Amino acid sequence: MNDEYDVVIAGAGPAGGQCARDLATRGYDVVVLETEAEDEFPRQSNKSTAGTFPSMMSAFGVPDDVVMNYTENVVLESPTDYYVRRQPGAVLEFADFKRFLVADSREDGAEYVFDAHVTEPIMEDGEPIGVRYNGSEEVYADIVIDATGPSAPIAKKLGVSDLERTNHAIGIEYELEGIEIDRQGYADLTDAMMLRLDHDLAPGGYSWIFHTGADTAKVGICYIQNESHQNYARDDFSVDDYLQHWLETDPRFADASRIEGKQHRGSAHIQMPGQLYTDRFMAIGDTVPSVDPLWGEGINKCMRSGRAAATTADACLKHGGLEPTAENLEVYETLWHRDVAPNMDSRLLMTELLYLASNERYDRLMADLSRLDDDTLARANKGDKRAILRLLEPGDLPLLAKFARQRLTSR
Repeated sequence: MNDEYDVVIAGAGPAGGQCARDLATRGYDVVVLETEAEDEFPRQSNKSTAGTFPSMMSAFGVPDDVVMNYTENVVLESPTDYYVRRQPGAVLEFADFKRFLVADSREDGAEYVFDAHVTEPIMEDGEPIGVRYNGSEEVYADIVIDATGPSAPIAKKLGVSDLERTNHAIGIEYELEGIEIDRQGYADLTDAMMLRLDHDLAPGGYSWIFHTGADTAKVGICYIQNESHQNYARDDFSVDDYLQHWLETDPRFADASRIEGKQHRGSAHIQMPGQLYTDRFMAIGDTVPSVDPLWGEGINKCMRSGRAAATTADACLKHGGLEPTAENLEVYETLWHRDVAPNMDSRLLMTELLYLASNERYDRLMADLSRLDDDTLARANKGDKRAILRLLEPGDLPLLAKFARQRLTSR
């Protein structure tokens, strides 16, 4: 291993791995520092539900052999109703997917250092010129990228990350076998990805069942530590308790059992992003907040941010005399808002409204979706304000007033 590179990336997740792929393909010297040991990778970081859509697969050249199951439908459930929409998708084996990114970028020349716990940036004249890891080990680079997720050790020390605890989402997922996938009275989840809006199961969030083939599925819950969670949550319940409660009370899981070793935990922040970059530095992946209300496609967002950072780095590095100052890295923010999360304000608006709604309103939402055209939900999810308005009804005025009060008090 050298100690000087064009780019050093902390974190070998989808964002860091894709950024390394793109940079290595362009011929740059790039090194990725990953906390986990290579022989166990990914173990602790095997966190994602790994649901995605064909557009991501084709855009990033993801091979079929990392797919657990191709799905045909997306399903929304409320406490007493459901809505089904035809939408091809794929549930990835997340560990295989992450290992693919490492192997593929290595073939093009990217270097990886495992068992490398990044702690801080190395500073010179007020700018990061590398990173320090494992206490005293150092590596230097023209550009430093933090892809470590919410821990964000470099971004936080550079004052770039602004992740607020009140917007922190936490989740847990099991992989189960013996599930009754097509239970009478529920939506048929054969080859489907399902999200359930139900504060009794995930107060201030959602739960999910992603079919992975036969009678197996990924099953989990996630909630945000928001006002809805405070209003609906049980004082004596942790995220683990909520998932166990669902498994014990939903008849689809009556004969189900956990698959050994298949438990995943994760977290993200649901808020507007703050600063994304500074001199010689960019934050990518879950180091930056996420705001998508439904079908968040966290993998896709991470991959897109990694690509945007690689494009930005290339724009600087391919011109030998162009220093990667904050001014010259500004294009990264433009690409991020265009390609990673366009219409941020309205998407966050829908997210906050969605989790403020009651269980009764979730039931009515299923009926509303059934009478509207199939594109309404998709457009609302992308932040189309007209589509969001179509999902509202006169009875939502108190909800909108509550939302407005929250927005005013948070400023």
